Amino acid sequence: MAVPSWLERLRAAGKTALVQDGKRKIHYLFEDGKEMAEEYDIKTGQLISRKWREKNTLGGTGKWQVEVGEPTSPLLGALESELITESSSNPIFMRKDTLSSFQWRIRNLPYPKEVYSVCVEEEQRCCVIRTTNKKYYKKFSIPDLDRYHLPFDAAALSFTHANNTLIITYQKPKEILAAEEQLQKELKKIKAANSGDGDCKTQ
Repeated sequence: MAVPSWLERLRAAGKTALVQDGKRKIHYLFEDGKEMAEEYDIKTGQLISRKWREKNTLGGTGKWQVEVGEPTSPLLGALESELITESSSNPIFMRKDTLSSFQWRIRNLPYPKEVYSVCVEEEQRCCVIRTTNKKYYKKFSIPDLDRYHLPFDAAALSFTHANNTLIITYQKPKEILAAEEQLQKELKKIKAANSGDGDCKTQ
């Protein structure tokens, strides 16, 4: 049973908590120097964002990589931003989970639902989006399943399309739901600083 191993890593990590703007913000520092920052809605306990950061090859601090939540737009200089701007019509891929499922949204995809196919590639441990008109292709992993060493399940995957947005849903396995419930109980025990209280309190 491999489920406790990721939970044990979370328990062993140094954690600080901050309550601000209706969100509980948790910062994890792991033994290997990696950092993870999560934001939860205080009322619902729903994960709003998750970011990762690790040291770069020179030992400096790397950039935050968004796993869940709105993607961060690269900050360009004033001159560059006038010359180089990403087309607002490009597809935007982001993950936005619910309490019971992992969910991805791809904005700016105007084609009707029947154009898309979404499937699980079990051997490659990823999901693949294809279109019959060859206009869009995307392969993405589910890091949570890898962390808990759980298999991919094609029956858990579904998708819908509305308002130029493709919405892909993967029902969370019961092992992850149980682990998340346990983790929420532990996170609530961390003494959280309120906004403006100065430094976060460490567990």
